[in-house]
Amino acid sequence: MTKNEAKKRIEVLKKEIEKYRYAYHVLNQSIISDEALDSLKKELFDLEQKYPEFVTPDSPTQRIGGSPLKYFKKTEHKVPMLSLNDAFTEKDMDDWYGRVKKLLPSSAKIDGSTSLTINPEQFGPELTAEGRSRRIDFYCEHKFDGLAIALEYKDGVLEIGSTRGNGKVGENITQNLKTIEAIPLRLLKKEEIIDNLIDAGMKKIAARLKEKFPRYLEVRGEILLDKKEFQRINKERLKQGLSLYANPRNVAAGSVRQLNPKITASRHLDSYAYELITDLGQETHEQEHLILKALGFKTHIDNKKVDSLEEVFAVHKQIEKQRDILPYEIDGVVVIVNNNEYFEKLGAVGKALRGAIAYKFSPKEATTIVKDVIVQVGRTGVLTPVAVLKPVQISGVTVTRATLHNKEEIKRLGIKIGDTVIVNRAGDVIPQVIKVLTALRTGKEKIFLMPEKCPICGYKVEEDGGGILIRCPNKNCSARSQKGLYHFIGKGAFDIKGIGPKLINRLLDEGLIQDAADLFDLKEGDIAPLERYGEKSSQNIVSAIQTNKNILLNRFLFALGISHIGEETALLLAKYFQKDSSSRISELRTGSAISIQNLIKIGSDLKQQELEKIPSIGPKVGEAIYKWFNDKNNLQFLEKLQQKGIKLSPVFISKKQGKLKDLTFVITGVLKSMSREQAKKRIINQGGKVNEGVSLKTDYLIAGEKPGSKYEKAKKLGIKIITEKEFLKMI
Repeated sequence: MTKNEAKKRIEVLKKEIEKYRYAYHVLNQSIISDEALDSLKKELFDLEQKYPEFVTPDSPTQRIGGSPLKYFKKTEHKVPMLSLNDAFTEKDMDDWYGRVKKLLPSSAKIDGSTSLTINPEQFGPELTAEGRSRRIDFYCEHKFDGLAIALEYKDGVLEIGSTRGNGKVGENITQNLKTIEAIPLRLLKKEEIIDNLIDAGMKKIAARLKEKFPRYLEVRGEILLDKKEFQRINKERLKQGLSLYANPRNVAAGSVRQLNPKITASRHLDSYAYELITDLGQETHEQEHLILKALGFKTHIDNKKVDSLEEVFAVHKQIEKQRDILPYEIDGVVVIVNNNEYFEKLGAVGKALRGAIAYKFSPKEATTIVKDVIVQVGRTGVLTPVAVLKPVQISGVTVTRATLHNKEEIKRLGIKIGDTVIVNRAGDVIPQVIKVLTALRTGKEKIFLMPEKCPICGYKVEEDGGGILIRCPNKNCSARSQKGLYHFIGKGAFDIKGIGPKLINRLLDEGLIQDAADLFDLKEGDIAPLERYGEKSSQNIVSAIQTNKNILLNRFLFALGISHIGEETALLLAKYFQKDSSSRISELRTGSAISIQNLIKIGSDLKQQELEKIPSIGPKVGEAIYKWFNDKNNLQFLEKLQQKGIKLSPVFISKKQGKLKDLTFVITGVLKSMSREQAKKRIINQGGKVNEGVSLKTDYLIAGEKPGSKYEKAKKLGIKIITEKEFLKMI
């Protein structure tokens, strides 16, 4: 290859690689495979190494080039990079809209409507001045949780890329920004830009640029790190024994401020453009986004123009619902007065723009005051302290209580009654206090101590779990009976439809039941006289109870409420009872069912040391199982259930090597095509294992709709998160 041929080949390769970059990042089209694109980049790199005189700043090879810097130079923004004020409620937005209308001319004060004689839709993006003057419309964008940047192009080539800094002066991070594929090193050719503008319905702007294209152009945007890349980075840090990063934004911000651009390149950052600073004739913010895309920038597909504040609220609600399934973090919707003339007239107050506002989502954390601390007694007798809070909105709901877990957690937090605290509610989990703001104390706060006696029955409490837990030892404590009943009828146990805590409380109050076994004696006539329960609902409840007399052994063991026995441990125990390698299975079975009488015999004969040999059952769990089956009251309860006609079905134990052999799963959120119980059965039937909690031993987290705290923990630990659809493909 001659030198001239090499030069031509380099130019062709650069154009081709840029074409694929533009298709992938701007048009969301994958024309060739990543491997093929890498091959083209390698060829270009080799040619430029051989002929360095042909290397230009806009070459794709320069994305990862450059030597480490000693420091970042300061650069002054020609137009200040201002911030936004926040709104959290519809009232906040109404107040902002009121301020906007007061500052604009009277011709703009028709709320979200248009003149009866002018239909703005007929004008498309290039709405006439007359049409614009008759309405205030808005442009809604995702509020990215990333890092704001400014990009300056000279003669179509990226010259300076900088951070916001203090709004007036930022840092020149051009070398690092060049490593981000979504940022064009060179704008599209003038002819392509003009064609794109015409296709987007902006002929007037296209004609203006055809006559004179600006030599200087500035764009504003955001740098992001998507959730998958964040998980990958944290997983690598975990392997290296390093501390985990807190969130994607911190990683993105730290990555673009690396003095070595190769480190930035290794983080696979992304970018979206959202503002055009240079005047190209744009009259609305909507046009700015269309122009940015025409120039070759990546803009977000879900950005939307709306005609009223009511539509803003609808967009906000829709995006908030999608928030958790988006590939990146967002914390709200940016709402902008669409008309650029109005936007400029509104100006700024301090460092914040008047014509735009960040309409935030309901926070997952908030501050409030601890009004009191009460103690609840659970079904196993454990006393749990609960903070009574001044009502506060978190994740879209009003929170008035938050768990404090145990006395050690109270000690760790140093919490007092009257404290100002930060409360967290991730997903649908129970709210919890995560921090006390001690600097806000007044001196009137009161120390809280766990009680020495059960607040329900008055028995002297005992320490358990190495002194961390406090338990009421009275097995006849009414609180234990009540919570035990809630557990017995719940999901994972008997799962009796139509019965909830309210009905259980009424049945206890009326003396209709004393324990769970009494439920199976109930008749329609017992329930119908109760307030709000008619004949039909009573029949449905009794029918639901009777149809649940046949239950899988593992669900039955879980329903008993044995300390430390969750659904997974109950399944392990059931399988152990059924082991084919011993005579236990023949002793246990009577026909196709399992005899409770034989279960009592087997359970009573078990030794604690034998139990501890079961995988995942340690001394504490083994001791709990041993004590339960050697308690006279518990055995009498089992006999009572036998008399009520409860039948236990054996758990299916597959002898095949399933597709999920040796894999551990955790499930969170709501699944569409099956219940969680059905998903668990399918995993187990394929040789897999299901745990209730996420840990480093978890191989996959199956995330349905509205995932809870397990989702956040899995992200932090770098656990592979799959959708329901991906799980179904696996099996």
